[in-house]
Amino acid sequence: MFNVTGTDPSRTLARATEYDGLDASLLAEYDHGGLFEFAVTGECPALRLTELGALPQRVEGTEGTGRIVAEVPPRCDAASVVETFLEDFSSADLASKREKESVTPLFTRSAFAQVLRMCLTDRQREVVEAAFEAGYYDWPREATGGEVAAELGISSATFSEHVHAAERKLLTVVFESPRSGDIDEF
Repeated sequence: MFNVTGTDPSRTLARATEYDGLDASLLAEYDHGGLFEFAVTGECPALRLTELGALPQRVEGTEGTGRIVAEVPPRCDAASVVETFLEDFSSADLASKREKESVTPLFTRSAFAQVLRMCLTDRQREVVEAAFEAGYYDWPREATGGEVAAELGISSATFSEHVHAAERKLLTVVFESPRSGDIDEF
């Protein structure tokens, strides 16, 4: 998933139809942008970076020239990722390289909010938020599931059902490996 900003989402969809091997879906629309899913077949530099283990943070294109800003998590060998990428795309250049103490989250705040709206039901979101605010996820727990359920006026079993369904959906977004032809979700 990608946040596309600074343009009307319909323009992005129209541009996507101009390229063979690219299917775009608008998942959510907001002022001057939207959350898109792009399915790519064939050669795609951003997709290749994800296959090598990098996390593309920005993908830009202007008049036939592209720029990708990506992070390589500590679990991957950055030198290998860069070397393999540059072998695969001989016309590409490494513009700069920086070391950071930590890796940027997979989602921006706005993209994660969109994922929450898309993946969770209103009730699941309400239950997880109430659990979080009550300290259910703290260690040690400040509130039990039964206490949060009572606050919401539901049974412990219903609370547990909503919490586990929501957690499963959110963890699937984070951990599910991409299927062939899919792009990692960001």
